[in-house]
Amino acid sequence: MTGTVTAERAADPEEAPGRRSGLTRWLTVGAAALVAVVLALSVLVVVSEDDDRAVGVPAADSADAGFARDMAVHHQQAVEMSYIVRDRTSDEDIRRLAYDIAQTQANQRGMLLGWLDLWELPKISPDGYMAWMEGGHGSHQPKDGALMPGMLTPAELDRLGELEGEQAEVLYLQLMIEHHLGGIDMARACASQCEVDTERRLAQGMVDGQQSEVDLMTALLKERGAAPRT
Repeated sequence: MTGTVTAERAADPEEAPGRRSGLTRWLTVGAAALVAVVLALSVLVVVSEDDDRAVGVPAADSADAGFARDMAVHHQQAVEMSYIVRDRTSDEDIRRLAYDIAQTQANQRGMLLGWLDLWELPKISPDGYMAWMEGGHGSHQPKDGALMPGMLTPAELDRLGELEGEQAEVLYLQLMIEHHLGGIDMARACASQCEVDTERRLAQGMVDGQQSEVDLMTALLKERGAAPRT
């Protein structure tokens, strides 16, 4: 998201002033979060020899491997959700937000799967999802029919694809907030449990970046007369 969004909104006489002011208020937060993620990704792709010597290759049932496997699946659904809503609305704020989320999470997913390849570990755990997390699922439990906390059920994903315009925007924001909150729990667990320093730093970056996006999406919902479902 860039400053051009504000300029476009200001030029539109039909746009509600409240929504313009809300967007202006959060543009700096969103841009700062995106820059932080980009900088983190540019640093985290390098795993030092010291890390390799200290940790070695994680075990298949380790938190490092479990987080990489599960978060790759979690991120893939966020990418799918984001591209669905981009086709269901013409609102440039939502389209840019969805594109930013899709690109960031697709890049992170590639890193996670790349580590599993580097470690020569399976991408599917025989123990099922979230078995690596100490203390269970954290503060968010998976919904019936969902693979992990925050993830959509097939019915919710279908519903998102049926709506258009502001209805699609509101449902996307509500569902993505829930998705982020589940992902934040998982990332916090890795930040405390994982042994590979690079992966722990990536996980903490996910916590910080996704919490910033939750704040932004909550404000966007308020501008549309709606609120998070959780």
